[in-house]
Amino acid sequence: MTFDQIIRDLKNKVYHPVYFLIGDEPYYIDEIADYIEGNVLDEAEKGFNQCVLYGRDADPDTIIENAKRFPMMANHQVVIVKEAQDVKGIEALQPYIENPLDSTILVICCKYKKLDKRKTFTKMLAQKAVLFESKKMYDNKIPDWILKKLQQENYSISPKACVLLSEYLGNDLGKITNELEKLMLNVPEGAEIITEHIEQNIGISKDFNVFELQDAIGKKDALKANRIVNYFGKNTRSHPLVLTMSSLYSYFSKLLQYHFLKDKSQNNVASVLRVHPFFVNGYQHAARNYNIKGVANAIGYLREYDRKSKGMGSTGNVPEGELLKEMIYKILH
Repeated sequence: MTFDQIIRDLKNKVYHPVYFLIGDEPYYIDEIADYIEGNVLDEAEKGFNQCVLYGRDADPDTIIENAKRFPMMANHQVVIVKEAQDVKGIEALQPYIENPLDSTILVICCKYKKLDKRKTFTKMLAQKAVLFESKKMYDNKIPDWILKKLQQENYSISPKACVLLSEYLGNDLGKITNELEKLMLNVPEGAEIITEHIEQNIGISKDFNVFELQDAIGKKDALKANRIVNYFGKNTRSHPLVLTMSSLYSYFSKLLQYHFLKDKSQNNVASVLRVHPFFVNGYQHAARNYNIKGVANAIGYLREYDRKSKGMGSTGNVPEGELLKEMIYKILH
């Protein structure tokens, strides 16, 4: 089942005896478990009928013992096993999962692990339980996820602001959600969130960030690029050289891919490069300024200065800001 299907069923009070939630994206696992913990039983019922166990302190026998209890003055009892990746011998739950108690809702939260579909245990889960695999989201899907999340709360967001958030927060959905909640506390409901809101409430500069640096380099706007580089040089704790170089390496690698694409339509470029369609015009423009040789040279400079930043081929005493200035100058010229 998908996340949306599970939440929809829960809201409609359609409950299943066993939920096995696994995957390397903890956000969806927490959302499902938190919804069940907060909404299946009312406050009066929770005292006798809701139990939260933690993987380090629980073994399969303890989990089964709790799951086999009958509810008191309620239709259901809820047993939630958090951090279940730490349960030793979790496959010993198989006999219970094959024949669970209908009045119990057992929720097993197994974070940061992947399903091994070859195992008998996994095949059994797929047949007998609600099995949900929570996968990490690709970076290029994050802007659309942010947009949808905000729309659900009656907000909109400008494309540039959406890209800025996704660029800086990565694909950690829990972290993104926390930052969106900050924004929604300080921006009136129904308003459009813009880059100024992000700068004021989250602290990400709308003018001095890696996205703007990439844009300036792609357009060969030396003045803007130097302004950003100078800012980064004075704020190396917020903009460490290693992260800036990593972002630029990813940018030029995708630009190299772009050059070899036969189909350069917006949708195909976005799909192959795994970028949001908002970025595609930037790659198209940059490709006119950097031919294949120019892109290869830029990647060469990035590798050279990566070595220098680690003390190879230099004294090791050159400040990060100076190394960045040198490197960007060579890329632009």
